[in-house]
Parts: sequence; C-alpha cells; structure tokens
Amino acid sequence: MDAITLTNISKTYNKGSVLAVDDISFNVAKGEVFGLIGPDGAGKSTIFRLLTTLLIADKGSATVAGHDVVKDFQTIRKLVGYMPGRFSLYGDLSVEENLNFFATVFNTRLEENYDLIKDIYVQLEPFKTRRAGKLSGGMKQKLALCCALIHKPEVLFLDEPTTGVDVVSRKEFWEMLSRLKKVGITILVSTSYMDEATRCDRIGLILSGKLLSINTPEATVKAYPEKLYGVKADKMYALLNDLRAYQGTLSCYTFGEHLHLSFKSSEQEVMSYMQSKKHLNIEMKPITPTVEDCFIRLLNNQNDRNSN
Repeated sequence: MDAITLTNISKTYNKGSVLAVDDISFNVAKGEVFGLIGPDGAGKSTIFRLLTTLLIADKGSATVAGHDVVKDFQTIRKLVGYMPGRFSLYGDLSVEENLNFFATVFNTRLEENYDLIKDIYVQLEPFKTRRAGKLSGGMKQKLALCCALIHKPEVLFLDEPTTGVDVVSRKEFWEMLSRLKKVGITILVSTSYMDEATRCDRIGLILSGKLLSINTPEATVKAYPEKLYGVKADKMYALLNDLRAYQGTLSCYTFGEHLHLSFKSSEQEVMSYMQSKKHLNIEMKPITPTVEDCFIRLLNNQNDRNSN
C-alpha cells in the first residue's frame, strides 16, 4: 500500500475562477522521498493543504497512510507531520516551550522520540531558552522540523522548507532528511530550487496546477531528447538575440554565465552563423542537461501547446 495517493484531484479558488490544481494524480511509496518541483504559484502548497486535511478538493480523491483525507481527517492529523513554507511556530515562546507544547498536543513527550530528533535538537539545545522569533532562519527551520517530528509521524509534509535559508543550512537540512528516510518515514517535499531535485527518489515537475512529468531525477535528465550545448562569447545579450533569431535553433536561454542551446543544424553551421554575426571569443561545448533544463523544455512545450 502506498503512503500517499492522489486520484484526479482538482481545486479552484474564488468561486471556480482560479484553477490551482488541475486533475493531478500520483502515488508516493512508503519510505520514499518524493519532490514536487516548480515555481511559486504552481499549486504545490494547495496539494499539501489538501493532503494534510486543511482543504477539501473540488473533485477527485486522496489517501494518506491508507486513510481518506475527507472521511478520516482526524486520524490523518495524528499520523502526519507538516512543516509549512512560512515559519508558523510561536515566536514569543522559547525553543523548549514550542517543543513541549507540540509534544503535549500529540500526547507525547520530548524524551519519548528524542532519538528521532537528536541530530537536529543538539544544534538547538544551546538556544533552548531563546524565543523562537529571535532565531536565525536556519535555526527556525530546524525547530520547525523538530516540532513536525515530535510525535514520530508516518508521513512528513515539508512545503518549501528551505526557502530563504542560506546554502549551508539547505545542505544540512537535506542531510537530515536522508537520515529520516532511513528510519522509514515517508517524505513529500516541495521546492522551487531545482538543484534539490537530485536529493529525491522521484520528482514531479509541476506548473500552473498541472504535473508535467514524474520520474527519478536521473531518468528525467536522461529523457532530454536533444543535444544541449553551453555557449559563451563577448557580447552575451547580442548572442542570445542572434541565436534566438537563427532558424536552426530549437531553444536558447540564459543559464548562469552561459547560454544553453539546442539546435537542428550541425555544430559547424551554428558556429559559422555566430561568426557571421561578428561575435568574438566564441566557446561552444556539449553539456549534460540538468533537471532545470528539463523543466524549461517542458515549460516551453506547454507554452507552445497553449498558443496553438
């Protein structure tokens, strides 16, 4: 039995005028780390609120830990941990008071599941008397995760947990999730950081309430159908415009200090074209696509379909 199932789930807001989730279906296996990857406004938070019984879908059905999200909402709330995107703990309470409060809500004690949160709590312990609202972003994140785990949930929902957190804290956070997976906790995590996708067992790329693809990160990248090149020259903005105007170009966009380019012409034809446009110090080399490249390609295909 899967830990999470969604079957043809749709949700609208503003009396049906805003479609937030559009006929989405997917399953998450027990013990899996599944990532919903997409930009702000893609529908990720709505899916989380539906699965944690905070919203009711307009149509479709869903289960968490084998329980229906509508009929069994009270049972589900005892079995899941939820960390929303915004810090939502009690800022005027101390670290220790927040943990004890959430333990009491779930009829447990900090000591009862200490082994589960030990690696995280040892970093918080020196600040246990500090008000939660006065913690740094990384420490707030760790406290929120401890509170979500205090009752040893079967399924953990993490809605954009690393947004606004520094790179080091992001790395530490994902290392924590790897340890949680080893004890059998199922994790559904959402993020707009494409580099975090590689940390998941499977990912769903989501845009405007639609799932564009579901696969492992490796298979997602492997499915990229064209050769991809990194291109660089002296005048990058002019190069971008010229390559987008070139009839052999399939796609071209800025990616860091390079352009990522795919085309239907030969390499020599593309190089000759750039030289004919008087570009200097041209560098062009084949590169391996990233999850972000795959997402951009799916986005472009979606836009092409919508415009036809």
